[in-house]
Amino acid sequence: MHLESLDRWRHSHDFNLDTTEGERRTRLVVILTASMMVIEIAAGYLYGSMALLADGWHMGTHVAALAISLFAYRYARRHADNPAYSFGTGKVSALGGFSSAIALVLVALLMGLESVWRLLSPELIRFDQAILVAVLGLVVNLVSAWLLHGGSAHGRSHHEHGAGHGHVHHHQDHNLRAAYLHVLADALTSLLAIFALLVGKYFGWIWMDACMGLVGAALITRWGVVLIRQTSRVLLDSIPDETTLKRIQETIESDADNRVVDLHVWQIGPKSFGAIISLVTDRPRDPQHYKALLSGFGQLGHITIEVNHCR
Repeated sequence: MHLESLDRWRHSHDFNLDTTEGERRTRLVVILTASMMVIEIAAGYLYGSMALLADGWHMGTHVAALAISLFAYRYARRHADNPAYSFGTGKVSALGGFSSAIALVLVALLMGLESVWRLLSPELIRFDQAILVAVLGLVVNLVSAWLLHGGSAHGRSHHEHGAGHGHVHHHQDHNLRAAYLHVLADALTSLLAIFALLVGKYFGWIWMDACMGLVGAALITRWGVVLIRQTSRVLLDSIPDETTLKRIQETIESDADNRVVDLHVWQIGPKSFGAIISLVTDRPRDPQHYKALLSGFGQLGHITIEVNHCR
């Protein structure tokens, strides 16, 4: 039986970023966006503006998506040390981003359908009041975007190992990026609504409102699809890239007569990767020796080495 403590062989499985700042900023944006949503919906009904009403309801769906982002932050933080999660809750960020991306695409679909309906059934709009509220909504969205964009620069990994030539590749807080895209989508719909209202007021082109809605729906769909691709790769344990795998293999095989027979690398957190390496050698060394060879790969937060003795 081992009488010595095993603590020096254990390590943390918390591969999350420090998202305290991002969570605080997201909470502020939820409050701002929800308040503006109520104002726009009320003004839309009061002034007969479908553009404002649509923007308000779209903002409501973004509030729900931002709430998902906020929940993801809190869940990841509260369960960071929960042993039920083999590699911690680092993927909660990607899961929150994936859910929000789905919501983003659904919002775009609703925008497109609503725009087609407005083309078929145009309504009388009280332009001056509607433009004023739309401008206020744009200001709120721009402030929210600034808050979220600033928060993305504050992420720090709990499990970084030091820089080196072997960094895997840049990864971000997908949860925060999803929230940022939702706010940008809101800003875009507000901007298009302002443009459509101005054109409708001065040129009488009521149909322009619906056309701008279709343009906005197309752009938002593109943002959502890109985010779905990014987050789904993380959730499905996709390899980072072939070049990284090749460099890891070359680093191991440059030492003695080592040969890598099996190699798995996958993302376990916003800036951390796990690696399982099986190698064959006729001069086996302690696993720590092989881990030391990979010390230049700063984002490899969890490495498992299997050494097979070739006689």
